[in-house]
Amino acid sequence: MVNAETDADDVVNDAEEALIEEGEIAGDYLEQLLDVLDFDGDIDLDVEGDRAIVSIDGGRDLSKLVGRNGETLDALQELTRLAVQQATGVRSRLMLDVAGWRAKRREDLSALGTAAAQRVLESGAPESLAPMTPFERKIVHDAVAVIDGVNSESEGVEPNRHVVVVPA
Repeated sequence: MVNAETDADDVVNDAEEALIEEGEIAGDYLEQLLDVLDFDGDIDLDVEGDRAIVSIDGGRDLSKLVGRNGETLDALQELTRLAVQQATGVRSRLMLDVAGWRAKRREDLSALGTAAAQRVLESGAPESLAPMTPFERKIVHDAVAVIDGVNSESEGVEPNRHVVVVPA
């Protein structure tokens, strides 16, 4: 008889192996793309929670793969997700970072959320932030959630959907 703990461990291992496979497929796809573009870069694969994380670092001209406000990076991430889906048959949620842009953006947005929360605590007045992508809004919501006395909510319709920080 197989116990439930062993079954749960097998499920976790299978899920992690699937994410590692996603990362490897994405890495191969991106390596080919870098070759075609004649860009240098080191590809790093990781698993964070329930996502494969792929990052490209160390090459010159990588900012061209980020584009204005990360627009090129977002498109490249979607293309990479499609390449993984084509290979696995499963929709990928992998996260792509180039030259640390997303990591830096995450830090900046977290600081923005924390600062807005502090201002709302001091003034007692709600504060609306600039429109953001769903990924960016989630980072701000997470930053606000750890501060007592304030909450955050999303308002508006894409592409103008934004975070509003309000007193609790």
